[in-house]
Amino acid sequence: MSIAVQFQQVSRHYDQVKAVDDISLDIAEGEFFSMLGPSGSGKTTSLRLIAGFEQPSSGSIRIFGQEAAGLPPNLRAVNTVFQDYALFPHMSVLDNVAYGLMIKGVAKAERHRQAEAMLDMVKLGAYGSRRPAALSGGQRQRVALARALILQPRVLLLDEPLGALDLKLREAMQTELKALQRRLGITFVYVTHDQGEAMSMSDRVAVFNKGRIEQVDAPQALYNRPATAFVADFVGGANVFGQALASRLFAQPQAFAVRPERIRPAGQLDGDVMTVEGRLIDIQYLGATSRYEIDIAGEKTMAMVLPNAEGAAQWQAPVGEVLTVAWPRAAIHPVAE
Repeated sequence: MSIAVQFQQVSRHYDQVKAVDDISLDIAEGEFFSMLGPSGSGKTTSLRLIAGFEQPSSGSIRIFGQEAAGLPPNLRAVNTVFQDYALFPHMSVLDNVAYGLMIKGVAKAERHRQAEAMLDMVKLGAYGSRRPAALSGGQRQRVALARALILQPRVLLLDEPLGALDLKLREAMQTELKALQRRLGITFVYVTHDQGEAMSMSDRVAVFNKGRIEQVDAPQALYNRPATAFVADFVGGANVFGQALASRLFAQPQAFAVRPERIRPAGQLDGDVMTVEGRLIDIQYLGATSRYEIDIAGEKTMAMVLPNAEGAAQWQAPVGEVLTVAWPRAAIHPVAE
């Protein structure tokens, strides 16, 4: 499989700020690849470097083998979908989608034909005569997708495209985006701070932190085998015990992570388990589960997640009670701090 986008020791610095700091990365052709991280982690700057809106301070960026440094956005085999959609309010939906072809000099009849076909693909074939203001947020997002895809980019860049949508619509659009990417077979590079989005859609995810990449892996591997304490905490909210605390409480020589759903009240687990005592400080009812926040020796707050489903083992404890919780020793995963 060929490489669609390649970063080789790429940095983008603004005076003393290292927005992107010595990143090396390969994105395969046809891959749904996500860049995940908190605000200021470098993910959006990396996307802008691929798009050509930013130029690297050092290093090499190749798009299908072609050096991209210094190449303007319109000469790259990429197109971008933004969070705010950037649609022209005075144009019809059809003319918005056809706009890029108009700029390229394609005849009106042909560009409208292609735009209609693209609107059909995103399930908006009946909306071509409307203005963007008459559409819902999800519909406007689909128009923005159609406008980007009509130019047949080999790489589609998506900068937090679902951030303005409500939860239900965001979840529906995640399903549609992944189905669209599979159908088209082109490379999607998706930027988000939402780990649920990244995990549900991506073939692989790069987790960014402070301008660097902490780990690149498939979603399942990120969740089950995080490489660092940051990844363990950011992807799924694992309980991370640093080396000093792990050594003192459990005689473990290395920092480790354990997922909240693997933890149970002491007595509910058999076999080789690890236990710790703490004070229950909060209970959060989340529908299918409840989350229990437990203070450990005044040094760490850890979480335990228990199912609320009918037939599941029920457990109640008042806030403020001192209790002992346990997890299988096999559930811990060593991490770098």
